[in-house]
Amino acid sequence: MEKKIIVIGSGPAGISAALYARRGGASVTVVTKGQGALAKAERIENYYGFPEPVTGAELERLGIEGARRLGITLQSGEVMQLGFNDTFDGYTVAGKDFELSAPSVILAAGASRKGVQIPGIAELEGKGVSYCAICDAFFYRKKRVGVIGAGAYALHEAEVLAPHVSELHILTNGAEETAQFPQGMTVHKSKLSSIKGTEHVESVVFEDGAELPLDGVFIAIGTAGSVVLAKKMGIQLEGRSVKVDENMATNVPGIFAAGDCTGGLLQVAKAVYEGAKAGLSAVNYLRSKS
Repeated sequence: MEKKIIVIGSGPAGISAALYARRGGASVTVVTKGQGALAKAERIENYYGFPEPVTGAELERLGIEGARRLGITLQSGEVMQLGFNDTFDGYTVAGKDFELSAPSVILAAGASRKGVQIPGIAELEGKGVSYCAICDAFFYRKKRVGVIGAGAYALHEAEVLAPHVSELHILTNGAEETAQFPQGMTVHKSKLSSIKGTEHVESVVFEDGAELPLDGVFIAIGTAGSVVLAKKMGIQLEGRSVKVDENMATNVPGIFAAGDCTGGLLQVAKAVYEGAKAGLSAVNYLRSKS
């Protein structure tokens, strides 16, 4: 098996994972969508090796610089899809302008700091509420479907659904559109108050009381973070965190996770440790398959 690893995320966990995987002999590509949560930290004073405070942006920059020096490839872009490759012996990571494939993937895109709090979502997950268009589009042939989101990720999910459904509605939930949705996709800009249904999704209700009958709702808010990507692959969660074992392995062979997405202490030191562990575990997984 080719020693190739894709790391999703360029924060402390992702770069640490990439460094250890690279030193372990793997070819590593890190997918980055730009500055993450670390860059927003004005000063970091409790991190080993820095006698003076350092900004989060500078710490992030230094980490990425070190990765480049070791020959780690950085792919810019937003990950919109994680799935099995055509031969089911590895995984495909795709964005708007790129598609990568590798036998092992490390999820290190951080924790989702903003969710969508709409009554009915949790209750109807798996009963019409979905997080993966490419996984579930088949089940909505000739049905009425809504996509909650307003950006590139929502557009991607909608484009996957469009050939299958009879009606496609974009539900921005009051957010400003940052993607251009084509004709045939009806955009609703009002905020949502609830998703209704008993055994399955039946409709969405807007704040003004208007009701839109739907058979399914796909969640595509903001960007596809680690937890959303995990849901696409059927990876087990613990609450809103990715469930991992002592080696940072998920229940899906070859997929590991590290950093804020695994829950617990949201600190750089914890992210770096978990990243190192995930990188080494991914290399050991590839060796075991060779």
